[in-house]
Amino acid sequence: MTGKDVPSLMEAKDRIPAGTRINVTFLGNEDLEMRVAASAAVREHGFVPVPHLSARRLKSQAELEEFLGRLQEVGASEHVFTVGGDPATPEGPYEDSLSLITSGVLQRYGVREVGIGGYPEGHPDIGKDTLSGAVRDKAAALKEQGLDAVVITQFAFDIDPVVAWIDTVRQAGIDAPIRVGTPGPAGIKRLLGFARRFGVGANAMIVKKYGFSLTNLMGEAGPDRFVDDLAATLAERTPGTGLNHPDKPGEVGLHFYTFGGLGATADWATRFATERSTQGSAQRSAGDPADRG
Repeated sequence: MTGKDVPSLMEAKDRIPAGTRINVTFLGNEDLEMRVAASAAVREHGFVPVPHLSARRLKSQAELEEFLGRLQEVGASEHVFTVGGDPATPEGPYEDSLSLITSGVLQRYGVREVGIGGYPEGHPDIGKDTLSGAVRDKAAALKEQGLDAVVITQFAFDIDPVVAWIDTVRQAGIDAPIRVGTPGPAGIKRLLGFARRFGVGANAMIVKKYGFSLTNLMGEAGPDRFVDDLAATLAERTPGTGLNHPDKPGEVGLHFYTFGGLGATADWATRFATERSTQGSAQRSAGDPADRG
């Protein structure tokens, strides 16, 4: 959510499970008061706020400390997500999220866990080798700083680059939990607009795998097929559930990009979980081979 989305949070709060992590963005057209108010609202309603820290938008260490101090006052500083930010030239002393992590400032304000970005399909403005090195460096720096790490990826329509990227991350010795960016249900045109903006692959073959067609941009699309296929593929790589794949995925969850709104995403998640639970019960009652022996 953004700082402007507090009314949307109020409308959707009863449909979101307690304890859900909700990220609060750091946009250039919003100020400290809006970000803090949004983070406070998230916590007050039983969720876990994850405010973003945009390195290049911070004009000074004093501004960083003021923001963290205010977050700590409202109980919203334990979990943060660090990102480089959009400005081509830093507005202050922090060039990237690594510089925030190594500043030593975060721990002084109660930060315990830091989210870092992952880009399975690359970034339109950053080279692949640079991205790979950045994830390794940030994960290592967080360990050195005594902070927990979680990797949140850019959203995707195709599981193949996501699974390949997870393999690469695990082979590099990074064992932090990964939350795979998943587009919440939204209008197809809106989804494709975000895909173009963030350099996410959206050719005809990929979007067909996801569940919609580039020749028909009407209606909405949800991530049902994406989540099913991702879960099935990762299950094959997990000991005790299938193939003994050499590249274990480790802890992998989902991070929803709420392009269609908080309420629509919450409703989709509830329906999806209910349907899959019902299907699983039906399979077991019919004598699913997985339950034998």
